[in-house]
Amino acid sequence: MLVALLLAAAAVPASTAASPPAGLPPSFVLIRTGPDGGQIWEGSIPDRQVEDSRLSDVYLPPNFSPAVRYPVVIFLHGFWGSPSSFVHGLRLAETADTEIEAGRARPFIGVMPPGGPMTKTTSDEWAGVWEKYIVRDVVPWMDAHFLTDRNRRAIGGLSAGGYGAVDIGLRHPGLFRTLESWGGYFKPFLDGPFAHASIADLRAHTPTLLVLRTAPELRRLGTRFFLSTGMSGHGDVKARWTFEFAGELARLRMSHKLWVLPAEKRGHLFRIQLPAAIDYATPRS
Repeated sequence: MLVALLLAAAAVPASTAASPPAGLPPSFVLIRTGPDGGQIWEGSIPDRQVEDSRLSDVYLPPNFSPAVRYPVVIFLHGFWGSPSSFVHGLRLAETADTEIEAGRARPFIGVMPPGGPMTKTTSDEWAGVWEKYIVRDVVPWMDAHFLTDRNRRAIGGLSAGGYGAVDIGLRHPGLFRTLESWGGYFKPFLDGPFAHASIADLRAHTPTLLVLRTAPELRRLGTRFFLSTGMSGHGDVKARWTFEFAGELARLRMSHKLWVLPAEKRGHLFRIQLPAAIDYATPRS
């Protein structure tokens, strides 16, 4: 009973009085500590694309050292959503700590940036200014502030974030080694930056087409995919899209893993699949 209480206490939101470790600007505050000492810090990653006052969250693994070179995983929330989707909704620090301490995942740095409009709407995508924010600001910021393993960089997300992760990764081959879609989709909805897009622009943001064009280069680069879904979708997102994309990856001889939510776990896709998603993004080998 005492052990359970101690673990529960370790997972509650942390005091903001601690000073951030080397690499993080002094304005970052500690908001959560995992059961094995992993920490989530909150602060600003400047966005040169739009004026956006929202904050990003950064996960540092247990026993973090600024002298160690770490893989980086970028986590993209859904719409509507925010970095808190991972911090509080999915309890990322608790899951990441557990997978790292069990030896199933390599210690990594995770970054959860904000994207999309500041209003509660599902009508947007990780494209346009938000794609530029990830590629031009977030990735360079991480590389400038930490020792990062650029050959092990990953990007993943849930729902619209899953679409964005695969779309951005395919549009920038080599920037990320691993692309992860958690209950996502592979053709853009006609909303957000695509509400009035041309056919050419839509085709340039359609992963089902991009993967065909870039397959030889992706195989050469060793690009890997993780796809997760339940047997049914959510909202306008259909589960069969994930199965179809996985089939296309198999046909193209692309390295991938398809994770399907067991039927008895229906309704809990994102949290249940998180350990497998983290393990795949940060392999020990």
